[in-house]
This record gives sequence, C-alpha cells and structure tokens, in this order.
Amino acid sequence: MAKERGFEGSRSQGVKPDSEAGGPQNPGTPEPQDPIPPAYSAAREDFLAWLEKEKQYSDHTLRSYANDLGQFFEFCSDRLGGKPLSSLTHADVRDFLGALLRYGYEKRSAARKLSSVKSFLRFLVRKGTLAANPAIAVKGPRLEQRLPGFLTQYQVHEAIDGRRKTEDRRPGMRDEERQVLLRERAILETLYGSGLRAAELVGLDVTDVDFPAESIRVRGKGGKERIVPLGRKEKEALDRWLGYRTHKDAQPVFTNKNGGRLTTRSIQNIVRKALSRVADVTATNPHALRHAFATHLLERGADLRAVQELLGHASLSTTQIYSHVTVERLKQVYNKAHPRSGFKE
Repeated sequence: MAKERGFEGSRSQGVKPDSEAGGPQNPGTPEPQDPIPPAYSAAREDFLAWLEKEKQYSDHTLRSYANDLGQFFEFCSDRLGGKPLSSLTHADVRDFLGALLRYGYEKRSAARKLSSVKSFLRFLVRKGTLAANPAIAVKGPRLEQRLPGFLTQYQVHEAIDGRRKTEDRRPGMRDEERQVLLRERAILETLYGSGLRAAELVGLDVTDVDFPAESIRVRGKGGKERIVPLGRKEKEALDRWLGYRTHKDAQPVFTNKNGGRLTTRSIQNIVRKALSRVADVTATNPHALRHAFATHLLERGADLRAVQELLGHASLSTTQIYSHVTVERLKQVYNKAHPRSGFKE
C-alpha cells in the first residue's frame, strides 16, 4: 500500500502537501511563493461558514475541508494565472485528482479530497458564482470496499463487564476512581447499546435521555435528529454514572473532572484502552462498537432497514456493509466446520 506523503516537487506543480496547504507554517519555513488569491480564500471562508452553520460540521471536519481546498487552490493558482474561480474547467479538477494519485496519495484520501472540491463547487453554483459545476463529470478512483474491524459479542461483553467487575472487586476505592469506572462503563454501554458515533455521544445532554420512555434523542450528521432505544443495561449504567458524578447539574451527559463536556479525543482514548484488553488494534476505536451494534443486530435477525434507521444512515447502501461482515464470518465458520468445504488447516 502506498504511503501517503506530500507531493514531491510540488512547487512546480502548484500543489502543496497536507501539512502546508492552507495550514500554519513551521517556524523558519519560508513564505510560500505563490499564495492563494484572496478571492479564493474568501470563497473558501464563506463555504466553511456555511458548513459550520447549516451542516453543523465539527471543527475537525472543517479543518479537513480547509486543507483539501487549500491544496486545490495551490494546484490551480498557476493554471488560472489569477483568473476568477469561474474560469475553472473540468480539466483542472481532473488533473488535480491525477496529481494526487501520481504523487503517492492513497485512493481513499484522493477520493475524499475530490469530494471536498465537488462540495465546494456545488456551493459556488448555488451562490451563483459558477454557472455550472466543472467537477460534476470527474469520477473518483475505484475504491476497494473496506470492511470494519470486527468485535465478537464475547469481546464486547468482556470489555464492558470487566469495568463492573473491577468496581466490585475494589469496594474501598476513592470517589474519583469510582467515577472514572462508572463513566467508562456508561460510555461503552451507550456506544454499543445505541450504536452512536463518538461525536454523537459527546453531544448528548442530560435532557436527551428519557429514562421513563427508555429512549435517547441523538443529533447526528448535519444536525439530523433520531430517537434510539435505551437498553436495560445501558439505562442502568447511565443512571449510576449520572447519580454518582460530582457535577450532577452539568448539562452534558459525559463530563470531565471539571464538569465540562468530554471531547471526542477523550472518548477515543477511553474506548481504545478498554477494548485493547480484548481485541486487536483494528477494532479498538469507538466506531468498532457502532459496527458491533449493527453487526450483532443483523446476526440475530434484525431487518436491514431498521438497522439503517437506528444508525442514522441516509442511504441503505451504507448500512449494507454490515451484512457483508456477517456473511464473511459465516463463510469462515462454514469453511472451518463443514466436511465438504475444502478448507485445510
């Protein structure tokens, strides 16, 4: 697999690597010779402001868009010679994608950057800056379907119940330690019990959890809301955490020691630590529990469209990847167990 790197000789191509395009320079780094035209930067800022306000994208996602567009602008600046963005052509966008692939970017990263450019140009069409989107006919690279890291039901139960066993074994632990364990178990139960994304979990407020109705209101991508069930063990874990934590009046469900909202990075660290005891590194991020939520539901007979609704997927095709995971596991079981499978140890 090709390693991602900046463009070699990118100065002559008008393209800069990720670490430079639109981002802060390292101390002592010379100023770029061909800065992004002010009109391009202004259009990018308008687009980012729209994404933040209308789509409610996270800071991390906005930084990715800004960086991708910075690279695109650097690539196009020489070609356009300072002309307005309305001068962009299909060839400009196509050649930008070609340059990304030629200089070592993985197909998936190049496809994401192309998607950023297409979204930006669609925005300019809606604003009336462009008469038509020059990227509309540019096809991204063909991607291999990437199956998510898999957690078995046993691994999930071991990770979650291990937190409870630790608490039970140490009845005399300090309040701070007990709070950490209760919070960690509630995080794991909620990610797995309701199939939330890490950002959705971070955004949960106490008012979103309806204990009597056994449901949670979730704000997903683009600010879309959905209602998901609150399972029995998940409900118990949340109730214990909220009842024991120091900052009982705090609005966020998951708080740090100062009562502020936990960050996505904190959730990632907590989950990785818990799952690393039972799984390999490919299945220790928060999304692995969301994958497990969907996969285990399908394995036990849940309808694919019902799982789509629970996950908040706009397209059924996004959810179907989990059915592929279950089929692959069934094949493995078959190959190892069936006398006529042709499998050899």
